[in-house]
Amino acid sequence: MARLSALGSLTLLCISSLTIMVGSIVAPALPSIALHLGMTDYASLLITLPSLGVVIFAPFAGRLIDKYGAYHCTSLALFLYGALGISGQWLYGPEMVFINRILLGAVTALTMAGSTTLISQFYFGHKRLVMMAKQGMAVELGGVVFLFAAGLLAINSWNQPFLLYALAWVFLGMMLLLVPNKYPSDPDAANRQSTTATQVSLRPIFITSCIAMTLFFSGFVVLPITMKHSGYTEDKIGFFLAFVSLMAVITAHFLPKIYTRCQDKGTLSIAFGFYALSHCAYYFGETASILILGGIFSGVGFGLSIPLLNHMTVEKSAPSNRGKNLSYFAMAVFLGQFLTSFIELLPGNIRSVFAVVAIVAVLYLIYIQTCFKRQPNETVELDSLT
Repeated sequence: MARLSALGSLTLLCISSLTIMVGSIVAPALPSIALHLGMTDYASLLITLPSLGVVIFAPFAGRLIDKYGAYHCTSLALFLYGALGISGQWLYGPEMVFINRILLGAVTALTMAGSTTLISQFYFGHKRLVMMAKQGMAVELGGVVFLFAAGLLAINSWNQPFLLYALAWVFLGMMLLLVPNKYPSDPDAANRQSTTATQVSLRPIFITSCIAMTLFFSGFVVLPITMKHSGYTEDKIGFFLAFVSLMAVITAHFLPKIYTRCQDKGTLSIAFGFYALSHCAYYFGETASILILGGIFSGVGFGLSIPLLNHMTVEKSAPSNRGKNLSYFAMAVFLGQFLTSFIELLPGNIRSVFAVVAIVAVLYLIYIQTCFKRQPNETVELDSLT
């Protein structure tokens, strides 16, 4: 029976961290990069277009994983991730850059769904939840590390942040050396395949994933504007956003213990309650103390929602359609991130966005009370969405 070593587990977590890096590493030098790529009129799209690529191509990624296997698909995705990422610095003009960033999003969808499928093949039950929590920590910690590294590289040259995409090739080598292409059998597979009579839709999980990511990422879109109006400098804004991500990492560490006591509905209710509190704090937060409180609340919301929803997608899927379901989960998460591109278009003062988002969080908290009812040994199909 194939076993995954500690280094193999670390490899899968490193691969997972690439999902947050895809658009964010151009952020520290965005004006310079946009100028050199001929994208001055579309600078923000350099960050958000990969998310659109994930949304468009995620269903195809899931079908590839279910047909050819997560190991081969993830290997291919890592190779293309590095190639498309690095080559972006040599392109010029909106057309070529748009195509490159959207295709980069496509391989990110394959990377995200493939790495999660691999985790689900080596871990089961509570150990799987623990690993999913670590995966959430890796994603957010990757955001902190890669943003910091990209900022340092950008000091030397506008195009040096693109070199970080080569890490995908490093992780590919680690995967080929440390992650076996064979995995142990799922002890619950027979139960999952034999309980088709209790199939339910994954639609509530995907909707919740999209809403949760929108609530979390809206802070990253609006806070730089409101904090600058309050007199904070760019470096302090950057440190604060990194602090929010760090809070998400810490919270995800405690997710398994919280989940054991509160289960699906309870944990998600807590998460959306903290999302609401965070945006209330942001709305009134011109002082550092209130902003820090809001950052803690936002990090708690993410740490208790996205990793858990990822785990729920795995647990409520049959092995035969797990890749497809995880690709839809990736699509939902990145759709939530992409939707925040339009949040500034809401009428009224920019700070009023926080009030609107807080109300949405409260309303969805009420919705969760009626949608998430735990049923033992249920198998979830996605036929209603395909």
